[in-house]
Amino acid sequence: MKNFRPFLLLALVAMLASCSTVRVSSDYDQSANFNEYKTFAFFKPGIDKAEISDLDKKRILRAIEDNLLAKGFVKSENPSMLVSIFTTAQQRVDVFNNYGWGAWGAWGPWGPWGGGFGNTVSRTTEGTLYIDLIDAQKKELVWQGQGTGYLARDVERKQERINEIVGEIMQEYPPKKMASN
Repeated sequence: MKNFRPFLLLALVAMLASCSTVRVSSDYDQSANFNEYKTFAFFKPGIDKAEISDLDKKRILRAIEDNLLAKGFVKSENPSMLVSIFTTAQQRVDVFNNYGWGAWGAWGPWGPWGGGFGNTVSRTTEGTLYIDLIDAQKKELVWQGQGTGYLARDVERKQERINEIVGEIMQEYPPKKMASN
């Protein structure tokens, strides 16, 4: 029974770690000269299509703007780059099989004779945020960053989580090939 406790602790740590990570990737047009992009504006028609609340859109746009300003970009009415977003969400269901006496020892969750048999089901909403950077003159996508992670439910944590996701995505910009120029 005591040998099961380290396994339970390891499973709990792994579960918590998976909740806090953001998986990111990016893709870009290899012929684009990213050094030419110095100004930006948000592409309202694209942003309006994102199927999330207006409050979450504001949170995301605020985080993107903060990241771009920190990279030296200037918000402009005549931008060299347009920024758009879209999102997807899916329910993530994790099932943990509990066999044996469990972490509670002989006093299981169902009383003194109950072992830890059965399944534990964890449900979280996992979202993916896509940030598109579009050449304003050519109207062509030149860079796309993608971040996938769990979504915060409480209002106080939402902006913090969005900042984390956007920050991780924007670390991919400019593309590494261009960062050395």
